[in-house]
Parts: sequence; C-alpha cells; structure tokens
Amino acid sequence: MGKVAISLKIMPESPEIDLEKVKNEISKTVEIKDSRLEPIAFGLKSLKLLVVAADIGTEAIEAKIRKVPGVADVTVESVTLI
Repeated sequence: MGKVAISLKIMPESPEIDLEKVKNEISKTVEIKDSRLEPIAFGLKSLKLLVVAADIGTEAIEAKIRKVPGVADVTVESVTLI
C-alpha cells in the first residue's frame, strides 16, 4: 500500500473563523505538506491543503476534518499516488 497526496478545499462556517486555528487543529490528525488561503467573495476565504496519507481512501480524512470546529465543508480536489 502506497501513499497519496490529497488536495483539499476547506470552507469555513463564516468569514470570522480563524483559518490558522482550523489548520492547526487539522494538522493534529493529518500530515499537512502545504497550505494557502484562497479568496472566495465578500471576505470569505477557503483553506487549501495538500496532505499526505495512506492510500486507503479519503472518506476517513474528510470525516475527521468535518469534525473540526468552524469547518462547514470539505472538498477533495485531487488525489495523486506518490
């Protein structure tokens, strides 16, 4: 079983959510290789993450991230075998 690089887009519940705190909470459950903020509209930003995980599917990772306070939605943008 190999490892995969997963590109994720995390949407906060509101523009007031501190995405740095969200990122720190997420880093406790998955290995973050890269992150950046992407402006959406009206002050709302999404958190883009590149994480590395075992090649067992993304459902478990998505479920863990959705439990983080302040996270409204998680979208997998791409998955690449490394």
